[in-house]
Amino acid sequence: MSPPSLIDTHPNLSDTAPVALSYELFPPRSPAAAETLWTTIRELETTAPDYVSVTYGASGSNRDTAVELINRLLLETTLRPLAHLTCVGNTPQELAGIIGELLDTGVRGILALRGDLPKDGAAPVAGSLRYAQDLIELIRRVEQRRSALLCAGKIAVGVAAYPTRHPESPSEAHDVEVLLAKQRSGADFAITQVFFHTDQYADLLTRARRAGVTIPIIPGVMPLTSLRRVRRLGELTGVEPAPELLERLASADNDLERLRIGVDATVDLANAALLAGAPGIHIYTFNEHQSALELLDKLALPRRTHSGIRPDAAARQLAS
Repeated sequence: MSPPSLIDTHPNLSDTAPVALSYELFPPRSPAAAETLWTTIRELETTAPDYVSVTYGASGSNRDTAVELINRLLLETTLRPLAHLTCVGNTPQELAGIIGELLDTGVRGILALRGDLPKDGAAPVAGSLRYAQDLIELIRRVEQRRSALLCAGKIAVGVAAYPTRHPESPSEAHDVEVLLAKQRSGADFAITQVFFHTDQYADLLTRARRAGVTIPIIPGVMPLTSLRRVRRLGELTGVEPAPELLERLASADNDLERLRIGVDATVDLANAALLAGAPGIHIYTFNEHQSALELLDKLALPRRTHSGIRPDAAARQLAS
């Protein structure tokens, strides 16, 4: 028996407004990792996501590998890549060249990020961009110069949003002001960082809308199946994960039990966000498909393929 869909349980979601679905991938670091990644890619492709974001290391340390992965996604799959791009440590000239390279490969979506500051306290490169909104404006200038090549189309520009205070920010209110500045610079949508409590996405949405942010804000969720990973993300975000989740993961007897515990916790976060009005779900996969597919199956999102059949149902038909 199929699980009830969100349409059945939540009347505010309807067939006329399917929920967007996307995943995050990162470039492989070895041939073995590449083989695992491509198994994941083929599995995720059966769910017909709207796009997949492709990240890269600090300061673009593996940008060539990321571009190679993007090229393969465009040539060998039906997936649409959203390319991460950071600006710290790069001049406008360098970034314009990178943007042009991405557009030449066929990329039509960019996630514009500031990027991590140098950990050694080194001064920024002379003339380099410092903020995400500067990068957004640069992308729009490159877009304008290449409008004929883009057939007068538009690059979709995404940005990061923070459900809780950014570790370097003085306040949550300041974070919302930064998000509003990104919107004014030309951002089309935002994806949130990971959050651990069901009320945090709704709180962000309320604060952002009151401040004048109108772009879609998509909750980013991670299957909380790894105790080490959850703790590490808690350190990075400055937000303490729910103690009961940590206790349950720590006391689990095996990976299968941890998978069930983590997926159920993530389902609660995603459903709370959807009830608050989230237009989609972005899943941080860590290049692993099992937990992402378990999460998707339990969410039973209202989605349609071009044939009118839900992607998960279509995949089951092909497998039968």
